[in-house]
Amino acid sequence: MELEVQAINSNNSYASAVFGKFLEDFRNKGVGKGLNIWNVSPDFTLENATGKWITLSEELIKGPIIFIFHRGEWCPFCNLQLKAYERFMTDIKSAGAQLITISPQTPDNSLSLKEKQGLSYIVVSESDRQNKVAEMYNLKYTLPDFMQGILSMLPNINGDDSFELPVPATYVIDQNNRINA
Repeated sequence: MELEVQAINSNNSYASAVFGKFLEDFRNKGVGKGLNIWNVSPDFTLENATGKWITLSEELIKGPIIFIFHRGEWCPFCNLQLKAYERFMTDIKSAGAQLITISPQTPDNSLSLKEKQGLSYIVVSESDRQNKVAEMYNLKYTLPDFMQGILSMLPNINGDDSFELPVPATYVIDQNNRINA
């Protein structure tokens, strides 16, 4: 796994070529378009990193939500994004909002991510849902075969061998359950 992650993180021609091929495949399939502003946000109930069930509509009663789809702790981009949001949690809370992030990782791996990154916000897992929430938000895609070899650790992290991931996305959902951004 270490060598695979190095290949993803390195600035070399192999990594650039693989990433370029992946983007071409992604565009050709037309996946990951997401939902539009003012769409109704689909409701869901998922398990958080500590085993508690979280329902979006129940959380919206408390205030607006910043809702982030990320691929998992193996993704350096996702980790940077999650850490950046942590730096703004005081501002988010003072605006009366909260933050929820979702990934296809198992709850145990989500807990590991939450602890390693020192995240104070809700981290939920949809590993037992076959990425249905990502699908409802039009963000689910399956890694092409040539990427599955590079990311061969995903079945262990996500608890299945589907190689399905969400396109990273961030939504701001108001208390009327509408996507504002």
